[in-house]
Amino acid sequence: MQAKDVIALIEKVAPLSQQESWDNSGLQIGQRDTEVTSALLCTDVSEQIVDEAIARGCEMIISHHPLLFHGMKCIEGVNSQQRCVIKAIRAGLVIYSAHTSMDTYLHGVSGHMAQKLGITDYELLQPTGENVGLGVVGYLPEPMSLSEFLQLLSVTFEAKALRYVCRTDENETVSKIALCGGAGSEFVDEAIRQSADVYVSADFKYHEFLNADGRINIADIGHFESEHFTKEIFGSLLRGKVRCVAAQNDVNKVKVFVRRSE
Repeated sequence: MQAKDVIALIEKVAPLSQQESWDNSGLQIGQRDTEVTSALLCTDVSEQIVDEAIARGCEMIISHHPLLFHGMKCIEGVNSQQRCVIKAIRAGLVIYSAHTSMDTYLHGVSGHMAQKLGITDYELLQPTGENVGLGVVGYLPEPMSLSEFLQLLSVTFEAKALRYVCRTDENETVSKIALCGGAGSEFVDEAIRQSADVYVSADFKYHEFLNADGRINIADIGHFESEHFTKEIFGSLLRGKVRCVAAQNDVNKVKVFVRRSE
């Protein structure tokens, strides 16, 4: 299978026409006619990811976040991004990213978050077209306390710590859940309008938490944590077509320090 065939399988559900205007989803590096037998799946492209792809015999890297967001005026290896480009070209790698093109797919990033939590009958939170939009909203299989739901979030998304605000208190029963992978604080008002009990996303600013003003529970699970299962989506789309390898070096570079007990 050639890289263009792998790309076609992804773009069948996440066409580039669905990406946000500021985004740069799509082919980042390489040639479309490259023969691909193995693809390394990851959230972010780093030097460690490129090295891993080479070491594991993968001809292609498929990432959620694009390696190239803005124009590069020179490529001389002075930073990690430039070194990734040089290494990938020298190795003949293909790098492809599906960022907001996968975010806006109903069963993409946010829909997959819902599936991980057992939410099945979900709909788009902010639709922009037929089965296209950002975020999802649906119901838990069984109502639970906010405290229990926060624990479920922490375990499911491997979030060592999360930030949250309560509408009332941690004992409140919650059922209707809105979610948006990545930075989705701008959709909190829509979650409130749709009477969600909890809105789950990432990258909330302090005053955005306060602006909820007792109208909704908000849980910020972290940007990487909300999106690192995107490689499972890629894997399911490519199953049986090419060998898919989950990157071992696909780790959150932002660490959490937990204070030691006195």
